[in-house]
Amino acid sequence: MLIPGVGLAQQKAPDARSSGPAKPVEAASDPKNSQYCANIANAAADARFEWQKETLTNLEKEIEGRIKVLEEKRAEYEEWFRRRNEFLAKADESVVAIYARMRPEAAALQLANMQDDTAAAILAKLGARSASAVLNEMEPARAAQLSNTINDTPKRSQDNGKAG
Repeated sequence: MLIPGVGLAQQKAPDARSSGPAKPVEAASDPKNSQYCANIANAAADARFEWQKETLTNLEKEIEGRIKVLEEKRAEYEEWFRRRNEFLAKADESVVAIYARMRPEAAALQLANMQDDTAAAILAKLGARSASAVLNEMEPARAAQLSNTINDTPKRSQDNGKAG
């Protein structure tokens, strides 16, 4: 560290007169300074405590704010999830209603090209008369495959219930 007003050579050169390590400042041995330090120790500790308390209070407020934001996001997500599930339930009902009103040969062509689980679920939700008419219009192998899927689903859930 450079001291203003003192040359660089003077700052670096050690004092030739000092033969040993530098003496501590004499003010530390002064009883008035010691008494001053002792007198303000409690006030300094109190000030440090107040600063820590204020910092903790600010952090607590920040955390409460973040919790509030997270709770709002959670509520928003739950509302979205509820609306989504309602939409899917309506969509399922409407899809089944559509297939129930279709001619059996048209429904058979549509269901024959769907995934097994989806087609089987729609057939299971259709009335027995409509489902049998649709299956009658399908290729025998595909109709048998979908019938097996419909029949296996309850068995799997019953087997799982017995195993548990």
